[in-house]
Amino acid sequence: MDLLLSLPIVSYFAGPMLTSWSSSVNLLFFYMTWMTLVLSHSPLKIELVGTLAVRIVFWLVPSLFFLIFDMLIPSLAESIKFYGTSSLPRRDAVSLLRQVLLAIFNLALSTAVQGGISVGAGSLLGRPLFKTSTTLPLPWQIVKNIWMLYTAREMLTYYINRFVLHSRGRIGKLHHAYAHTRKNAAPYALMLYTDHPLPLLLHRTLPVYMPAMVIQPHLLTYFLFTILTTLEEMLSMSGYSIVPGIIMGGISRRTATHYASGGRGNYGAWGLLDWASGTSVGKDVVKDIHDEAEKHQVKERGQKAVSDTSNFVQDGIDGLKKSRKGRKKSADS
Repeated sequence: MDLLLSLPIVSYFAGPMLTSWSSSVNLLFFYMTWMTLVLSHSPLKIELVGTLAVRIVFWLVPSLFFLIFDMLIPSLAESIKFYGTSSLPRRDAVSLLRQVLLAIFNLALSTAVQGGISVGAGSLLGRPLFKTSTTLPLPWQIVKNIWMLYTAREMLTYYINRFVLHSRGRIGKLHHAYAHTRKNAAPYALMLYTDHPLPLLLHRTLPVYMPAMVIQPHLLTYFLFTILTTLEEMLSMSGYSIVPGIIMGGISRRTATHYASGGRGNYGAWGLLDWASGTSVGKDVVKDIHDEAEKHQVKERGQKAVSDTSNFVQDGIDGLKKSRKGRKKSADS
């Protein structure tokens, strides 16, 4: 528990909400916390506890909150769900309890598998799998590694989802039996980890962890990548039609369509490979971005921003001209 509370990721994000310190003080506090953590705990312990904490905070807790909301206020929940009433969780306490227990078991299993791989890889390499030093990664390194991790994850998610989880083999049948039992319905966030353990490891753990094993970024970069992907998966699996953002709104819609269609398409996380391969169901990623941009009035806002900027520049020019005329009249007099 002391390790969980001392995670710099948690303190860094909670700091601005709990205090009014300046950003420089927050950064210093973040660095000191991270340095203390590295010097007092093993890299493997930091990796596993940190990953588990990220998934609890950014998936399990919000998922349970959404589940309670859907159960307590179904009339409101169905109005903001894709496919309406059919997307609400079944009002069966025994069934829901089993799902919660399965989700917690799969979360623990995923963490244990990650730990086993880290121990094995560390033994082969003779060092920790991720860079766990007191030196913080540079911003450009973070951006580069995150881009590489996302690209690899998109490819792995698409091909595993399409050719393994939705094949006629045993793994495909297990995935269908656990993940696609509801017809014409969007998922809810708890279902992110209620698949059969084997398909779940292939679908949720492998595409995130395997690229990180190859690239071997700084552990903080891996934590950031895990936070981003966990948030994305939680929101896309929520089944809500009001998920904000031009990109996330489209991802949520395509995920809902994937589950409602019984897995006939939309295999990728971001939809790019579905669009390129012709496996999109419903609106593809290009259409989604276009529609979401119109919904958020990006064009109008952009035109307004350009207009406001032009007016500001013009006012400045006019002010300079008036100032020069005033100086000239003073000189003539």
